Amino acid sequence: MEVIRLDQVSLLRRTQEEFSYDLKKTLLSVLEGKYRKPTKKNVLDSIDLMVDKGEKIGVIGANGSGKSTMLKVICGILQPTSGTVRVRGKIAPLIELGAGFDPEISVMDNISLYGVLLGFSRAEMKERTSSILEFAELQDYALVPVKALSSGMVARLGFAIATDIQPDILILDEVLSVGDESFKNKCKKRIDRFWDNNTTILVVSHDLHFIKESCKMAIWLDKGVIQSQGQAQEVVKSYLEKVNSQ
Repeated sequence: MEVIRLDQVSLLRRTQEEFSYDLKKTLLSVLEGKYRKPTKKNVLDSIDLMVDKGEKIGVIGANGSGKSTMLKVICGILQPTSGTVRVRGKIAPLIELGAGFDPEISVMDNISLYGVLLGFSRAEMKERTSSILEFAELQDYALVPVKALSSGMVARLGFAIATDIQPDILILDEVLSVGDESFKNKCKKRIDRFWDNNTTILVVSHDLHFIKESCKMAIWLDKGVIQSQGQAQEVVKSYLEKVNSQ
């Protein structure tokens, strides 16, 4: 059964030049007849993708190739400029851990808030609070506002929530570097649990050995375009041949 589908998805993003323009500069350039509309970069270009339930798909490519952007479009964090995105099921996005937290309220309240944003009820999140705090090793911080936590603590909390709720679709973007070695091992064991069941997983990683060993399928993105998709072993081979020929 198809759970993710992207049809001709493109995304234009503003360049640094456009971000740097202010009103004064724009008005002066218009008066002097020198105004040129700042360009936009095509971060994703006509992406077509279908993912079936239970598939484990690796996403590879150089930095800046559009990997994380594609995952954010699938999660609904970013809206495509054109094309359509269809997702069936609850997604746990482990992309920017803790990005959805409210820094002013407590860890406990943020657990409820984060869970609701992922599509779960407050009652269900309340039942899960104890196990989430225990996994994140934050039992003593339940009533502390998130702004008082270190960035590592916030990342641990985000990981604990997203992986405690048993999502239909798990989105991973280089998140297994969270915390110290002991916590990394806990994270890896929890991720292994998802690999063993029917959870659909999309994972961005520069660890090509991991992609070949853990994912049946892979996608190679380059400058916002899918260069290759298919069996992980073959896609990784094609990618390495391109990299080594440069």
